[in-house]
Amino acid sequence: MIRLSVPYTGMILTAREPAHIRREVINVGCTQTDASTRIGIGAYGEASGLQDAERQQFMLGDTRSLYEVIRELAEMGYLTSFCTAGYRCGRTGSYFMNIAKKGKVHQFCIPNAILTFKEYLIDYASPETRDAGDKLIEKRMENVPENMRDTVRERLKEIENGGRDLYF
Repeated sequence: MIRLSVPYTGMILTAREPAHIRREVINVGCTQTDASTRIGIGAYGEASGLQDAERQQFMLGDTRSLYEVIRELAEMGYLTSFCTAGYRCGRTGSYFMNIAKKGKVHQFCIPNAILTFKEYLIDYASPETRDAGDKLIEKRMENVPENMRDTVRERLKEIENGGRDLYF
């Protein structure tokens, strides 16, 4: 209902739901999801990474690792973005909403998502995830505004050569 009534709003899919539900719900336009979630008090500070049922706030339905979730999303055709450029460039609050309501947020977000995803693939991904991700990036380049494609391709090469934190 919220996607229909306020199409430009963000929707977050949490790890409370099991993986099979998350696979279905992601298709209604969720803009954020979590993975490798730890909900116990102090759980992120614990070296083992195990969940202590006695200290959890609630039970998780999806306990898969970040790597597993990102690979699955890439195989499903979803581009994972680690972009924070909007905050650094002042694209927040009413300024961001003005862009979002006009449907122009993709002019910044798709190129930035591609660039940050490429950094993730090079720095952290398994070979299988990197392969799925590179195929997805090539496909999603079609969604980059035509006047920006050459610049995005140049920045992707910069990332492959060690460049980081490139954004629009």
